[in-house]
Amino acid sequence: MNLLKTLFKSLFDTGPAVRRVAPAEAAQLVAEGKAALVDVREPSEWAGGVAAPAQLLAGSDFYNGRKQWTPFLRRAGQSEVILYCLSGARSGRLARQLAREGFKVANMGGVHGWSRAGLPMRKVKSRG
Repeated sequence: MNLLKTLFKSLFDTGPAVRRVAPAEAAQLVAEGKAALVDVREPSEWAGGVAAPAQLLAGSDFYNGRKQWTPFLRRAGQSEVILYCLSGARSGRLARQLAREGFKVANMGGVHGWSRAGLPMRKVKSRG
């Protein structure tokens, strides 16, 4: 029975639960210096606009060497890291991985929630 339970868990366990935060809460935490907001979309997606206070760290960099992610995570230390992408799926997967690694992390979902909440956006030049 224990073997079956272990197998089931390994097949269907999505990792640690990650807190979901609303855009307004994310904006407040960032403004108070309690969290960093990170856009994990790919550089080609950033040209459409990003949350004004967001740091731009592509998810592909996280999964392929962490050239940009490693120094960012060192600086973040025990501060909360709030991730978002286009819909919340990529940021959710990345957030669960960071939680497994011991980071304090939350998922804000998609960038459109930020803009619909009337929070400040900024334009960046396409890098991709």
